[in-house]
Amino acid sequence: MKKSTGMMAWLGCTLLTAAAQAKDQPAVTVTVHADRAAPEINPYTYGQFIEHLGRCIYGGIWAEMLEDRKFYFPVTAKYDPYRSLRDTAFPVVGASPWEIVGAADAVTMVGEGSFVGRHTPRIAPGAAIRQHDLGVVKGKGYTGYIWLKAPEGAARAEVALAWGDGDDQRQAVRIDGLGPEFTRHELAFTAGADTEKAKLEIRIEGGPALIGTASLMPADNVRGMRADTLTLLKQLGGTMYRWPGGNFVSGYEWRDGIGPRDRRPPRRNPAWTGVEHNDFGLDEFLDFCREIGAEPVVAVNTGFGDADSAAREVEYCNGPAETIGGGMRAANGRAEPYGVKYWCVGNEMFGPWQLGFMQLKHYTIKHNGFAEAMRAVDPSLQLIGVGDLDTINRRHDPDERRGWSRGMLEECAKFMNLISEHFYRDDKAKGDTPAHARQLADAIRGKAEGHRKLQKELGLTGRRPVPIAMDEWNYWHRPYVYGELGCVYDLADALGVATGLHEFFRNSDVISMAHYAQTVNVIGCIKTTKTAAFFESTALPLMMHRHHYGTIPVELTTAAEPGGLDLTAALTADRKALTVGLVNPTDKARTVRLSVEGVTPAEEGTAWAVSGDSPSLRNDPGEARLEIVERPLRFDGSLEAPPLSITVVRLPLR
Repeated sequence: MKKSTGMMAWLGCTLLTAAAQAKDQPAVTVTVHADRAAPEINPYTYGQFIEHLGRCIYGGIWAEMLEDRKFYFPVTAKYDPYRSLRDTAFPVVGASPWEIVGAADAVTMVGEGSFVGRHTPRIAPGAAIRQHDLGVVKGKGYTGYIWLKAPEGAARAEVALAWGDGDDQRQAVRIDGLGPEFTRHELAFTAGADTEKAKLEIRIEGGPALIGTASLMPADNVRGMRADTLTLLKQLGGTMYRWPGGNFVSGYEWRDGIGPRDRRPPRRNPAWTGVEHNDFGLDEFLDFCREIGAEPVVAVNTGFGDADSAAREVEYCNGPAETIGGGMRAANGRAEPYGVKYWCVGNEMFGPWQLGFMQLKHYTIKHNGFAEAMRAVDPSLQLIGVGDLDTINRRHDPDERRGWSRGMLEECAKFMNLISEHFYRDDKAKGDTPAHARQLADAIRGKAEGHRKLQKELGLTGRRPVPIAMDEWNYWHRPYVYGELGCVYDLADALGVATGLHEFFRNSDVISMAHYAQTVNVIGCIKTTKTAAFFESTALPLMMHRHHYGTIPVELTTAAEPGGLDLTAALTADRKALTVGLVNPTDKARTVRLSVEGVTPAEEGTAWAVSGDSPSLRNDPGEARLEIVERPLRFDGSLEAPPLSITVVRLPLR
């Protein structure tokens, strides 16, 4: 079977073929009314969302290579390498990824005086514990550390990284003179081969020793974050990141994620599977946002949480060092406030899947109490309330007749600045690519039109409209390849994401924020292996529009139905260029005849495009079949839209 060449052929024969095919199809005539501008596209429309779920943070953004490094699960003889936390889509609860090397009773879990969490492993002399399936790259450095204690003295340890079975395929660090108190010992290795089956072994000799915790990361990590993932995130250019959830937040205790990282307790993930290591907490998230140049949005726990805890979290981020929360922050090494402006007050509290979900008439009271407590700490906060146009909670309250968003706006409008809406779509229409591509746009349009109608009925439109924060949106389908919820995206999905962006642009009057969910691995536009990161198909339209599309939407009119094409236009912020977005989800090339009123485009411009010869074309590790291709464009009044393509055109104005 001939290998698909994807967009790389678009510069050559595919362009000529598209033009030839387009001649056999009726041209689409479009008028751009550059003098009819809509409200500016908020840059936060290009936001992103990350949650403590699957491999989004741990194994995606965070660089830690060891699973269960704090020994949440007891290390026992029941170790099964095929039930490792690392390799299953849904980690097995109760299965430690650490293997005992030696007698089964050589490792015991000690609860009294535990280093962190409920218990700490005690290793008898002559025994070891080992973790398998680590990914390493030949010649690359790996650094880490281990906390050790020898209650009886005279113990020593050897920590080895092995990339094969021979004595010459391992590197060891010897640690002598262990004492009765936990001490930290640094580790450094250089891998001698490429493999995803490397092992880390911790062997004890001379006397028993306790292992507090251990860590191993690539040496090029950036304050604990994966360098390869950060590189792609910076290219993606997401303007805002929402964290820590999602369903996760309704059971999350934010204070577990601050302070010395090795002393933060590991917990069961309250909403999903596996363990929350609490290595990536509030300070790490805000450091992450600074590193990639994005605005943070912090969600507070309105599920099992309380208003005072939310207020202290605001104080931790924004209060002076003299306050309780600010003092905690200062004690953790950050004297100056972070100044976090945007806050989500809860997540999806209308749903029975949500920890602490409740009736609408009760939740409106809870939301207002949270908002008052948080604003008492910082009156400048921009608060995002939980909305959902599609939910009427009658099953749990037979007397309720209002939709959730209506009730929230009726009771809580003055206690919020924005209202959230979420949606996901599946792949059931994949056999009909144009229909599949329309799914996201249809959902966005439905939310926008619903809020226009609702807020007009409530008298908010002219008085105090509450914009939509579409802070979760995406396709979500199976199979899961990259861990829990780690589905794969193809060109058909990318066409849909581009069409969805166009719909956001068309509704800039009511949608001022959107967060693509969930960035890395978990239904994400970036995927990672143990040793590499790469862009999914859906990253390409997000990135292309973020960097090249205009910010001032202008009206388009067509003389007839555009035949499956989706078109938008916008001026750049400086009004020196016109940009046009074209999505062609059909298998036929099309010509667009563009008439421009109000401005005069130059004849020379630039086009950026993604295309392929099959809607199922996708990127895989080490094989980028879909890429953004830039080319110069000579504009003669017509634009070509190749089959299965996404194009952004920029035309300077005379």
